[in-house]
Amino acid sequence: MKLLLLVLLYGICLTKVQSAVILQYHHVSDNTPASTSISPGQFKKHLEYLKSQEFRVVPLSDVMNSITKQQPIADKTVVITFDDAYLDIFTQARPLLEEYNYPYTVFINPELVEKRYKDYLSWQQIKTMADKGVIIANHGLKHDSATRKADNITDKEWLLRYSYNIIEAEQMIKEKIGQNWQYFSYPYGEYSPAIQNWLRDNGYIGFSQQSGAVGLATDLTSVPRFPASSPFDKLVSLRDKLYALPFSITLPQADTIVGNRQTPALDFNVIVHDFRPQQLSCYVSGLGRQEVLWQSETRFSLVLEKPLPPGRQRTNCTAPSISQPGRYYWYSRPWFVLKENNRWYPL
Repeated sequence: MKLLLLVLLYGICLTKVQSAVILQYHHVSDNTPASTSISPGQFKKHLEYLKSQEFRVVPLSDVMNSITKQQPIADKTVVITFDDAYLDIFTQARPLLEEYNYPYTVFINPELVEKRYKDYLSWQQIKTMADKGVIIANHGLKHDSATRKADNITDKEWLLRYSYNIIEAEQMIKEKIGQNWQYFSYPYGEYSPAIQNWLRDNGYIGFSQQSGAVGLATDLTSVPRFPASSPFDKLVSLRDKLYALPFSITLPQADTIVGNRQTPALDFNVIVHDFRPQQLSCYVSGLGRQEVLWQSETRFSLVLEKPLPPGRQRTNCTAPSISQPGRYYWYSRPWFVLKENNRWYPL
């Protein structure tokens, strides 16, 4: 089975790349699910590493403004973000971030905050953070997936309902906190061209959960962020992420939702010359490293050994930089692969 990735390489010279890295966290706790958590001790090690290596930690808005205005991004720029309004962000992460004087962003679900769940932030706690400069952004009203449409409604009806979910959440944040960034983080990292187009048409920026550095050519409807919680919280892997460079890719929007045993087709336009084609490596979750076949100096295909397994899958393609030894270009593309009879996998 072949997954054809058509790649047109053009553009970037061996000059310094305009690049930033956005880190994504959920819980900062020793007592929450490991897959979405980092311990307070390990989180402090992350912050100390950023300080000791002289990374420039900036608000999310700084990087987004640089991209929208096509202005330079300083090297070694980092942004810290959290998804979900968990209480331990306030009790565990906030004191450490204030100790290091690092800005950060929290993507929240206003309806879940309203319900006053025990382990969630209150509006007062969120306001306390916001008053100190923390960006409070939109993670949807109720943490509903942006891809899972009920069978009994049309695509148009679904988009209308889901867009209301985004607009209502944004309005509640504005009323409660006084912020209105129109930054939207996809719940579960799931998105489709339909919701991407809606975000673009309505002035929102969409944040995903696939890995990759951010550059001036980043698609603002699927801004990548590096997961930094367990099992990706070790300093060795964090270092590689922090020094990552963006494969500046433009591409026609392709379907992210893949039917069972179907092959997704994607066409890429990649703006990079600063790597050797034979050093490009691509890994697919659930399948491991896949063979890369160069069709010409500007095109390659990726051969899948077998069909993508159901679930949230992605390919990660990396290549070492020629001009900046020790640093890697990094690009990731997600696919949301359905089960038999095109049923959704469990969340």
